[in-house]
Amino acid sequence: MLTMRKVRLGRTDLKISPVGLGCWQFSGGKGISGSYWQKLNQEDVQEIISISLKAGINWFDTAEVYGWGNSERSLAAGLKGLGIKPGDVVIASKWFPLMRTARSIINTFPARSVCLGEYDIDLYQIHLPGSFSRISTQMQRMADLLEQHKIKAIGVSNFNARQMIVAHETLAKRGMVLASNQMRYSLLNRDIEKNGVLAAAKELGITIIAYSPLAQGLLSGKFHEHPEEIKSRPGPRKFLKQFKSKNIEKTRPLIELLKKIADKKGKSPAQIALSWLINRHGDSIVAIPGASKPKHAETNAQVLSIKFKASEIEELDSLSTRILGN
Repeated sequence: MLTMRKVRLGRTDLKISPVGLGCWQFSGGKGISGSYWQKLNQEDVQEIISISLKAGINWFDTAEVYGWGNSERSLAAGLKGLGIKPGDVVIASKWFPLMRTARSIINTFPARSVCLGEYDIDLYQIHLPGSFSRISTQMQRMADLLEQHKIKAIGVSNFNARQMIVAHETLAKRGMVLASNQMRYSLLNRDIEKNGVLAAAKELGITIIAYSPLAQGLLSGKFHEHPEEIKSRPGPRKFLKQFKSKNIEKTRPLIELLKKIADKKGKSPAQIALSWLINRHGDSIVAIPGASKPKHAETNAQVLSIKFKASEIEELDSLSTRILGN
């Protein structure tokens, strides 16, 4: 394995690479969430994990709802097949709260352990704010798991600033910290910069984990070069507004700028977009791009070698802001 620099996850003792591997695509095609991706065979899953590890990526983000355990099982099988021992990597998973109360956090946790086998959950997150129970009650149950040493850190996902602060304050009363908030963030979605989430996270020492950092592939430029390819993608992604021809043209100037910078550095537009994200706010933001092919894992893992000029970051910032404001 290469040595990749590590950053602290929130105010916990966990150290993670600025780029992790999102494992949504390991869902095995099961369920609504799994339908977004083609079913991967286990050999490809293991190769994707292997490439990521060799490049220095040391953490993996999965979830209960990703194929209702399929992603967790596939990740665990891949790690075991590579001879990775428990404790050698950091694993994050998530509890799915819809139509459930906070009691489900405790009741469903054994199933997460079964799916992951010998591998522990280091960071356990609430997937979104949709439980029948109050956020404070949910945090109490997460705190119980931490107190019992079943997990090492607590996180949330898709929580707005107020919800995140409530979670933080609830845990603080038990002498614990909220480690992270997983949010959509990319050059084509910068809402957290305007709605108070990023500012509050920085103030409280909470790491932002950026998901969809490449806007589900749009920032790679492949759909601008070959817009017909979106039609062949599985699941509902092809129907999203961002992949409509009008938005393809609206975002084309940003893709052209990414290509321009990428050509100078011998990289790809996707690598430049991902590198911008993990460099823009220092260690406050980490990213979890997915990889449905081994070559995607190689692309993701190379971004930390990219050096930016301040003028390049500013140019991307400015153009991104103008496009999002239109």
